[in-house]
Amino acid sequence: MPLRNKPLLVIVGPTAVGKTQVSIEIARRLDAEIVSADSRLFYRGMDIGTAKPAPVERQGVPHHLVDVADPDEVWSLALFQQAAQQAIADIHARGKLPILVGGTGQYVKAVIEGWQPPAQPPHPLLRSVLERMADEEGKEAMHSMLALLDPVAAQGIDPRNVRRTIRALEVIFSTGRRFSEQRRKSSSPYLVQILGLTRNRKTLYERIDSRIEDMLQRGFLEEVRALLEKYPPDLPAFSAIGYRQLIEVLQGSKTLEEAVLEIRRLTRRYVRQQGAWFREEDPQIRWFDLDQVSVEEIVNFVILWWMEVYQHESSLG
Repeated sequence: MPLRNKPLLVIVGPTAVGKTQVSIEIARRLDAEIVSADSRLFYRGMDIGTAKPAPVERQGVPHHLVDVADPDEVWSLALFQQAAQQAIADIHARGKLPILVGGTGQYVKAVIEGWQPPAQPPHPLLRSVLERMADEEGKEAMHSMLALLDPVAAQGIDPRNVRRTIRALEVIFSTGRRFSEQRRKSSSPYLVQILGLTRNRKTLYERIDSRIEDMLQRGFLEEVRALLEKYPPDLPAFSAIGYRQLIEVLQGSKTLEEAVLEIRRLTRRYVRQQGAWFREEDPQIRWFDLDQVSVEEIVNFVILWWMEVYQHESSLG
């Protein structure tokens, strides 16, 4: 392909907005392949609670970076970035269009902006001290400390992800500089078209509530019970919304009703966090309100973009 920057379609938007349906329809129409940028979909056995696309949905559409690790394996941002770039390169080598899809903002940004993580090597002694502090004071206290030292870094790290919080603090204390200032960017290696999907907030919250009820009816609690037969309950992977709350139900510290209320509350907060990564005023994103436009209209927009890319490619060749 003569293009210096090879094409990459990116689909972003909050949880439950409809990214799966739109991405699969585009992939089927253009014979494209999907690369997941949702950190919750990495793990095998975590299917219902992550709203992982079902095998019947994925039929005929290759999906990359789904079911690539067991829950007791840790996938860092750097590991994801490397795997995603390799998957995209493989798709390009087959002459197909890669579609990067996800609601995990930092994972998407790391790929499309060519992030280069801080080169600071691990500091085992400092890390052990920070881990002990986290055990004694809790992950919220560690995240609050990070927010004081580096508000930008704290905004991009989920308070429940104590491992990433500790890494950011480790780099700050080792170098005396903010973690966010050490994350370098390079020019994007791709010709990127970003589609942003949105809905009216009331509609989105109704879809979230309906999804939670559907997950429970399809056996979410039984999925968590089966996972606990294989793995300890404190794995980082189980910090995903829903899993921690249902673990507490099975341990007897929460009722199911209390867990559902907390899952709803945390999911709404997560939607607001996702919005901080991809704003509707961003001129690089072409937004589509799924309450106003059909999936077919979005597909047609992508087809026109893809034709323009192809024509430009042909003119260069």
